Amino acid sequence: MAQTYIVDKDGNQIDASTATVPSDRHFRGAWSLDGTVITEDVTAAKAIFKDKIREVRAPLLDAEDVVYMKALEADDADAKAASVTKKGKLRDAPAASAITNADTIAKLKAAWDTSVLGDSPYA
Repeated sequence: MAQTYIVDKDGNQIDASTATVPSDRHFRGAWSLDGTVITEDVTAAKAIFKDKIREVRAPLLDAEDVVYMKALEADDADAKAASVTKKGKLRDAPAASAITNADTIAKLKAAWDTSVLGDSPYA
């Protein structure tokens, strides 16, 4: 029977059958091996989290560009201002202080701003 190995973010590997594996695999790219125990590197998880924000916000920014163009065509100053504000929040999402200040994976997951990005993929 073939063995299955787990490889951590640094390229270290162990036999999966001997490892204590986190039940949550959202931040698998941030796993770090400590003997047979896998821990999650919060700093590496933050980078993964920010990449997920960028992935989710791309279509939201595209849609908001359409809203802005329609407001521009209609010369609707209020709609333009609202669109600019929304796009600013989307652009600023990866730099949120809740992400910077998160010192656990649970706090990092809680940093997902549903009011800006919609439903959390970590719920």
